[in-house]
Amino acid sequence: MATIQDVAKMARVSTATVSRVLNGYEHISPPVLERVRRAIATLDYEPNRMAKSLRTLKTQRLIVTVPDIANSFFANIIRGVEEAASAAGYTVLLGDVGFGGNSDEAYASLLRRREADGLIFLGHTLPTSLNDLVAAKGAGAPVVNGCEFSEDLGVSSVHIDNARAARDALDHLYALGHKQVGIITGDMRSPISRDRLQGVMQSAEAHGRSGDLRVVIGDYSIESGVRLAGELVADKAPTAIFCFSDDMAFGALHALRLAGLDCPRDVSVAGFDDIRLAQFGTPPLTTIRQPMREIGRKTVEVLLGVIEHGVTERINLTLGHELVVRGSTAAPRT
Repeated sequence: MATIQDVAKMARVSTATVSRVLNGYEHISPPVLERVRRAIATLDYEPNRMAKSLRTLKTQRLIVTVPDIANSFFANIIRGVEEAASAAGYTVLLGDVGFGGNSDEAYASLLRRREADGLIFLGHTLPTSLNDLVAAKGAGAPVVNGCEFSEDLGVSSVHIDNARAARDALDHLYALGHKQVGIITGDMRSPISRDRLQGVMQSAEAHGRSGDLRVVIGDYSIESGVRLAGELVADKAPTAIFCFSDDMAFGALHALRLAGLDCPRDVSVAGFDDIRLAQFGTPPLTTIRQPMREIGRKTVEVLLGVIEHGVTERINLTLGHELVVRGSTAAPRT
């Protein structure tokens, strides 16, 4: 069987360079990367993961907890996590923990017992049993948050600027000429919802429309979008509705159809996330595009910085977003 020394000799590099390639590290020059990959393929080299685990006292396993595995937004992030983890030689243990209760504690216990090397949580709360670990090690604890950002969590995170993104969405509606806008938020316990609402209020204030907003509290589900959009149009009907998720926006579109209203002729609708189905809706959905797979990949990169390199500084990585304008928004009828 080929060894890592054989690969290094054929590729004319050090064994450390071969190891970096195998673990998916960046900043390796393309020519060197190609030589190492060619040598690995030629020699049919397979790393001995068990030996590495015994040598380093690592499991080569990462835990990812997600509030709703059926939500396509989280599914895209998980795909990015899987890609980055696999490239670095790690497997992923996935836990669907819901939005409440303490089911995340079972997965946190695996980290405490060192049955996993690190944990990525995609919700807005840190498992209570990890408070002491984070308090003792700070950002040096092998725990990273994806999607949310809160100073109170005390861990590194990867996210977008949710306030800026929400402001961009509302600026778009105001630029079209809408004056009466309804807002369907997500769960207000989440920093994401609070940040997006902050961006909404900033836009409304900048356009002199703070008094014309109608804000209702949703929970990111399609069902809450249907119910709350129905309430909005049954009351003082807005000419546009901005939902804090695409799922709720699809619910809003359904509510408009039930009310005999057309989108965007009677009411424009905008969402948030740009899930795969957004471009195939009727009409196609105007939304904020999040780099979902990149969020997943970057959370793994930040976590491996702690696990593999002993990084102890807190990293709050803000990725870019994009307003994607499609057929669900238009100027209001005069």
